[in-house]
Amino acid sequence: MPFTLHTQAFVSGSEIPTRYTCSGPDLSPPLSWTEVPAGTQSLVLIVDDPDAPGGTFTHWLLYNLSPAGQELREGLPKTERLADGALQGRNDFGRAGYGGPCPPPGKPHRYMFRLVALDTRVALKPGAGRQQLETAMKDHILGEAKLLGTFHR
Repeated sequence: MPFTLHTQAFVSGSEIPTRYTCSGPDLSPPLSWTEVPAGTQSLVLIVDDPDAPGGTFTHWLLYNLSPAGQELREGLPKTERLADGALQGRNDFGRAGYGGPCPPPGKPHRYMFRLVALDTRVALKPGAGRQQLETAMKDHILGEAKLLGTFHR
């Protein structure tokens, strides 16, 4: 079976419920995955909006997730360090943790949830930015799983 990313909150390709957006309580959605590639030392989650007016907008950076885990519960704390040791970077709202969809009124935007399996742990401190994380991941990717949601206001 392939490396896959799922949520009970919405079907891939469909609208993200208000609960997980700035129009609601802005909770991170529950996520689960299967078939992590052999040799995975850590997982990275990147959530972004490629349709943002100013270019791709990063909503969530989560790194050094244990490959032994198979899920993230709903509503993770918006702190740089989680209880399980995973770290959260700065999103484009300028905060640590998840920042849900919050597009300007108009057409629906796409939100890509990308879970990446790495052959190493990321050597970054909590609060790292997207570019730092992408650089640290380079040449260490074993596989990735994607989930797509949409949202409009």
